[in-house]
Amino acid sequence: MLYGREHEQAAVDDLLAQARDGRSGALLLRGEAGIGKTALLDDAVERAGKAFRVIRAAGIEYEAELPFAGLSLLLASGLDRLDVLPGPQRRALEAAFGLGDGSAEPGTAPAAGAADRLLVGLATLGLLAELAAERPLLCVIDDVQWLDKASLDALLLAARRLQAEGVALLLAARTEGGAAPFDRRLGLPELRVAALADADATRVLTERAGPDLPAAVRDRLLAEAAGNPLALTELPVASGPQAHTAAGLPLTSRLLIAFHGQVTGLPPATQTLLLVAAAEESGELDVVLPAAAALGIGAEHLTPAEETGLVTVAPDRRIAFRHPLLRSAILQRAPHHQRLTVHRTIAEALPEGDRRTWHLALAATAPDAALADALERTAVRTGRRGGHGGAAAYERAARLTPDRDGATRRLVLAAEAATEEGELTRAEALADEAAARTDSPFAHALLDHVRATAHFWRGSYPTAYRLLLDAALAVDHSTADGTAGGAADGAADGTEGGAAIEPAHAARMLFQAFHAAWYAGEEPVADVLDRLAALPLAADDPVAPLARYLPAAVLPALGRPAAALPAAREAVEAARRAGAESPADLVQLCGATLILGRDEETVDLGGELVAEARAKGALGVMPTLQFFLAEAELFHGRHADAELTATEALALAQDTGQHQWVSQLSALLAYLAALDGRTDRCTDLAATSLATTGPQTAAPAAGHPWAQWALALHDLGQGRAAGAADRLHALTTGPHRHHVSATRAVPDLVEAAVRLGTPDRAAEPYERFARWTAAADRPWAEALRLRCQALLGPDELAEPAYLAALDLHATAHRPFEHARTALLYGEWLRRTRRRTDARPHLTAALETFDRLAAHPWSTRARTELSATGTPAPQAPLTPLNSLTPQELQIARLAAQGLTNRDIAAQLFLSPRTVAHHLYKAYPKLGITSRTALLTVL
Repeated sequence: MLYGREHEQAAVDDLLAQARDGRSGALLLRGEAGIGKTALLDDAVERAGKAFRVIRAAGIEYEAELPFAGLSLLLASGLDRLDVLPGPQRRALEAAFGLGDGSAEPGTAPAAGAADRLLVGLATLGLLAELAAERPLLCVIDDVQWLDKASLDALLLAARRLQAEGVALLLAARTEGGAAPFDRRLGLPELRVAALADADATRVLTERAGPDLPAAVRDRLLAEAAGNPLALTELPVASGPQAHTAAGLPLTSRLLIAFHGQVTGLPPATQTLLLVAAAEESGELDVVLPAAAALGIGAEHLTPAEETGLVTVAPDRRIAFRHPLLRSAILQRAPHHQRLTVHRTIAEALPEGDRRTWHLALAATAPDAALADALERTAVRTGRRGGHGGAAAYERAARLTPDRDGATRRLVLAAEAATEEGELTRAEALADEAAARTDSPFAHALLDHVRATAHFWRGSYPTAYRLLLDAALAVDHSTADGTAGGAADGAADGTEGGAAIEPAHAARMLFQAFHAAWYAGEEPVADVLDRLAALPLAADDPVAPLARYLPAAVLPALGRPAAALPAAREAVEAARRAGAESPADLVQLCGATLILGRDEETVDLGGELVAEARAKGALGVMPTLQFFLAEAELFHGRHADAELTATEALALAQDTGQHQWVSQLSALLAYLAALDGRTDRCTDLAATSLATTGPQTAAPAAGHPWAQWALALHDLGQGRAAGAADRLHALTTGPHRHHVSATRAVPDLVEAAVRLGTPDRAAEPYERFARWTAAADRPWAEALRLRCQALLGPDELAEPAYLAALDLHATAHRPFEHARTALLYGEWLRRTRRRTDARPHLTAALETFDRLAAHPWSTRARTELSATGTPAPQAPLTPLNSLTPQELQIARLAAQGLTNRDIAAQLFLSPRTVAHHLYKAYPKLGITSRTALLTVL
């Protein structure tokens, strides 16, 4: 019986009701220790009854560094259904749970890092949906504050994508007490569990202590408990009717003392058995009892703890403590030497593997080379399966390594792993410690790389650029003079011996330096590219094609001489022949095609690499590739395709915590919203883009240039030329003027400035744009330059420029820009009283704008056409415009003949969510079945 929890029970009932109706949802309960979160979870399980399938798990404090420990416990009952998952997801989950090595099947490649974590999250989504296939699923997770990060990230990813599966995800997290409050925002609906009201607290205390409790004692206990149900339940037992508790301590500490007192009254053998159970994170009797037996303790010694209700043995033969604080009390009260002994005996009871290694590490008191080697192997496995915890394993291995060089090498690896896991402060601290222990140039280069990554994610782009440049130079010099050796050599390949250092290391660091320099300004970009071009790379080196392509693609856009730009396809094939990893090693090359306007190559290569990444499960690179692809689709006037691509990419970027691409993609979607006049969506997405930065970031958001262009285009479409001109002038003359978005925005600046009567504001950006179009050597780019010339030049020269631009537009399928040029020419003709000549151009522009759903420009063209004396037709209605991007994407795939399960695998959804979206799309399209999709699409 729960007292005073009607509000919380109602929220849980709503969650369960949604699941019964086939909808999914999540709810996180937050509150201090003992406030009643676990009781609410138990109550939810009772309320769900037999109509629900229930799976449960809880975070364990000593498990926090063991990747996927919580998730494996939660999904254990569903592992017999792994075969229903798509191959990459199944393999990732098997590797995460130690059921396989994650090896790829023929034709695929194993994922790593963020991509592998994403695959595990998607596999979690698929398995939850499968477990809910026959009846609704209630998924209960307690003590989220102790859940290992890999498990929590996978569950959060699944929670964000759950839609129509009938899954209720109910979590609880402690906000006070323990080592640190859990204040991480999880992006889930939350409910704070507050203290009980006085009347309810009195009822709980009376039920526990009886009605004869003296009034003075009752009042004291009520005051000390402060409405905390666990305190109301446990403090009377611990203190007795007359004794006083440690009132000066925080409530959590007093509860620990209360539990401590209950354990102290048990036989010594029972206390030791409870310590073994508390230290063994899973509670499995098959591990706990053999470990206890090694200490001379038998199963019968568990009985006193069961009789007092401190523990229960579940049907799956796991020991469950009455409350998580009881486990903490047992571990905290045990002497240090006794905890060491218990961890050692647990390790001896476990089979070979990561759990055994971690318990041995917890029991170690002195350097141990063999154990350090085992911990490093654990760290390597953790990294391969995408889990967090590799840094902790490397660091612990370093502490246990007897020789100085070996320990330093492992500290370098720990710093690199911490960077990969997003632990920037920890990574820098490890880097500083390792740097103080070695003189190796290569080791220092690797550590500078770690520091540079931290600065990059904080937005300190100039510092990141300088560190990466210095690191690359250090590697290059160490290659030349052969001075690198010792610990740092091993850090490069995970071996103890000295490994040869190749210029490819310098090239890869310069590639990353280029990324940082792109946000720092034109001069840093040119500096990096000059150094990259000068590297003595072998012709058959996998990075050589990109090292040659990047300067040729970028330097001309900066007004600098460069070698002739080869076709992107040639560079890609050369890189693949040399052994480049695809798609990961080709991402920058794909993006570089946009810089000199090779948009058709971006569409071709981007589409190919996205398909390859999808098939291989290399999802970590997909947001980057899809951003480039969506840009190219937009520039080709394929607005609907660009929105589909960018929408999917944004979800993936959010799932993998790629703040840079969340910002960039939000801004790109804001631009697409500006095109068709969705004002609220444009401003909301632009605000999201500008506010989305990495942790501890001080610099502007990565999407700032695109967001400014989006807002300016929206202003221009609404007739607010002044606002557009201000934004665009700042963009095209500022530190990001070399960005793709800033370069392509110049024609909009020219139009806005001319409308304001201030063409001089666009003069310098136009000159840069003219140089860029000459370097790009693309007909559509020259058409845009001619349009700018027509606007800026004397009136008598406008018409030849417009006509030449329209001729060039006709050779390249870029309908939106073609229509804008026709609109501007038609406006010019009408202003010069040539109405008859203006009508065909305005009519053509209007038809294109209507077809593209570019509503602000349709309105403008319709107004201009009416001003010529010709009634403008109304915009045609198309059912496709009523579909959401996801509905349209799913409908297109279904029209191709893919099943719901095939579509779910391709779009990283559950089959039931796919069916739900199709069900919503049919009435919008005016059809009733799947077979009719081809007729409307």
